[in-house]
Amino acid sequence: MISIRNRVFAGAFWVLSAFLPAFSAEESYTVQSGDLLSISVWKEPDLQSPAVLVRPDGTFSFPLVGQVDARGKNVTELQQIVTQRLGKYISDPVVTVTVQEIKGNKVYVLGQVAKPGEFIVNPRVDVMQALSMAGGTTPFAAVNSIVILRRKGTVQTAIPIHYTDVAKGRDLTQNIQLESGDVVVVP
Repeated sequence: MISIRNRVFAGAFWVLSAFLPAFSAEESYTVQSGDLLSISVWKEPDLQSPAVLVRPDGTFSFPLVGQVDARGKNVTELQQIVTQRLGKYISDPVVTVTVQEIKGNKVYVLGQVAKPGEFIVNPRVDVMQALSMAGGTTPFAAVNSIVILRRKGTVQTAIPIHYTDVAKGRDLTQNIQLESGDVVVVP
C-alpha cells in the first residue's frame, strides 16, 4: 500500500512539475501597455473583471483599488498591490490576476523581409525568431548589417547583428532577446 502511495505522489509531482515552467514564465512576464488583465476577488461577485486594459500610460483601474501603476511589474507584483489595497475594505481578500491577452509586447521588423510589420510576442522572442515571424529575409537583404533599434527613455541605441555568425552557430550571443518596442532593421 505504501508503494502505491509513493508512486501516486511521484506521478503527481511529475505532472505538476511539467506545468511549473509555464507558471514561472507568466510570473516573470512584465505587463505592458495594451495588455488585457483579468482580476477577480474570491467570494466578491462585484469584484470580478475579465477585461482590465492596461492603458498607454502603463496604469489600470479597479474598484476599491483605484489606479495601479503596472509599469515594470509582473502578475505576482500586481496581485500583491491589489490585495494590499483591498485589505482596507475586505478582510483577507483572495485576489487572482492573470494576463488574458498579450497585446502590448510588440516588436517591429522592417526592411528586406518577406512580411515586414509589427508582431506581438508571447512573451519573449529573440532576433532569429523575429526574422522568422517576418517570413525571413529577401534575397536582397544585407544580412550581416542587421540593426536592432532600442529605446530606453529618450536614448536610442543601435545594436548590430551579424546574421551569418548566428546562423552558423559561431556567435550565438548576437541572437539577443528582444524587448518590447525594439525595431529590427534589415537593410
